[in-house]
Amino acid sequence: MAATFNWDLPVAFYFQVLMQGTEFSFKEVSGLTTELETETISEGGNNDAVYVVPKNIKHGNLVLKRALKPFNRDDVKWLSSFFNGSISFPISTISITVNLLRSDGTPVYSWNCHNAYPVKWETEPLDAEKNNVLIETLELTYTSIERVPCQ
Repeated sequence: MAATFNWDLPVAFYFQVLMQGTEFSFKEVSGLTTELETETISEGGNNDAVYVVPKNIKHGNLVLKRALKPFNRDDVKWLSSFFNGSISFPISTISITVNLLRSDGTPVYSWNCHNAYPVKWETEPLDAEKNNVLIETLELTYTSIERVPCQ
């Protein structure tokens, strides 16, 4: 008898972002990527084969987009500290968790980004011919990422 699975396909629009355990609203999250770098090695005297061996793990930058926030918020102050010339060493990193949610609000999958800090902060162009909310883009690097299935 075949096993039955109760699996609803997850939707990409229902997610939450936690920075140090505090929830922040974003309209888009991207950059949850991991890549295994490889090196190609040719064996001397053997012209009919090459060896591809694993090298390092490489991660993409985490890109978060949201409406522009007021400066007096703690997350904005932390981000600003990296770009106003007052970086302190060692760099103050944080943990970021992205949860993909079910319809009842419980996590289906989580991505935990460790030791994250910002490397780019920008706003979209100001345009007098558009009637949009001003969106800021935060780009963060991180040392490792783990994808965790939830119950």
